[in-house]
Amino acid sequence: MKIGIDAIAFDIAKIHLPIRTLANERQIDADKLEKGLGLLKMTLPDAHQDVVVFGANALTKLILHNNINLSEIARIYVGTESSIDNSKPIASFLLALMEQKFGDNTLSECDAVDFTFACIGGVDALHNCIDFVRLNPTKKAIVVTTDIAKYDLNSTGEYTQGAGALAMLITITPKIMAFENLWATNTKGLFDFFKPLRAIPKSAITGNKNNDVWFDNLEAEISIHKDQPVFDGQYSNQCYIHRTRNAYFSFKKLKNSTSVLYNSWENIIMHLPYAFQGRRMLSEIYTLDAEDKILSGNETAEEYQNLLKETSKSEAYKTFVSEKLQPAELASSLIGNLYTGSVFMGLLSALSYFHDQEKNISNTTFGFLAYGSGSKSKVFEGTIQPDWKNAIKHIALFENLASSQEIDFRSYEKLHKKEPLQSVLSPKNEWVLERIEDEKPNLIGARYYKWID
Repeated sequence: MKIGIDAIAFDIAKIHLPIRTLANERQIDADKLEKGLGLLKMTLPDAHQDVVVFGANALTKLILHNNINLSEIARIYVGTESSIDNSKPIASFLLALMEQKFGDNTLSECDAVDFTFACIGGVDALHNCIDFVRLNPTKKAIVVTTDIAKYDLNSTGEYTQGAGALAMLITITPKIMAFENLWATNTKGLFDFFKPLRAIPKSAITGNKNNDVWFDNLEAEISIHKDQPVFDGQYSNQCYIHRTRNAYFSFKKLKNSTSVLYNSWENIIMHLPYAFQGRRMLSEIYTLDAEDKILSGNETAEEYQNLLKETSKSEAYKTFVSEKLQPAELASSLIGNLYTGSVFMGLLSALSYFHDQEKNISNTTFGFLAYGSGSKSKVFEGTIQPDWKNAIKHIALFENLASSQEIDFRSYEKLHKKEPLQSVLSPKNEWVLERIEDEKPNLIGARYYKWID
């Protein structure tokens, strides 16, 4: 029995700031970002958009373009690290909006929940839905990934920002990709990147130490939510490498493989916080699992790193990157980081590239090396199905990304700071955040959305 992705849809923010514009304003060498990291554009949410909007738009496209009967959907599981509520999952918002558009109670028997583990939460949702469909082959499930990657102004993560969502239909008749029931995982509880609950003394706001009531807050400290993470870029890279390497070789053991595993993969799909992250992280695995291994195991740490650097600069590795990694990088360069959606946008990028190149990749195997800070990696593989071209031909990924509207730097900063301003683009055929309740005591903070024709 085959289980996998039957259909896919996406919704990416429609405005962007060119990386060169950001680099010039921040006095950074633009070539280092464009040629060194593969960054060309970073997409940004408009004033009327949030993670529910992106997720709902992607899900609506999935339903409409594939004539999905919602009564057949047993699960809508969401991967995200951009939750807007500590209790109510994004999945419940999406379920309500689909019923708002397609009819009351059409999803009343559908399970809905969010998965959070940094950027790998979407893979966790996929893994769970695949297992569910395997046990319940008459059922169908939908995986949605939706995130806004936002970093502090002037931070080292600022140029990796991005925003958008993907939605995937999981069935026993997958038209795009079928997954084997082999998943290797490597996990450690670390602090390479996280979004903690933060607090400041109330006295720092009120100017007195009397702990007077302040906007209904009785506590002596005020909790603060920030979309921006706390992170250590270099340490996070190390965690990425270690988790992915360990999961890769665990997966090789699961397959009882004695040959070079990555040679069996037509393409390799990795989590890409920036477009060239994968090629930078994979050189160690490439070296350790090579047919002509150059490592003896007796190298000093310095010798080991020097050998890896030599590998990454070799013509053989450059060819490997061009053939097996670059197709997945193309969309990332034009979007930025999608957190949980990054690995799946990599898949869609590769599929769209091969579609546009008129290359037949049916029955080939793709390898997935997913990563989420905190930290965890999962390695698995999928087989491209014979009908994949027909399944994605309407998506026109790169044509859609080319229509993104450029904004200037001042508009970018205002949007980032959430300063009062109207939407850059007038919404059309999409969901919008209509309002956030600020008067009714028992509904303070409730978010309401509507569809704009």
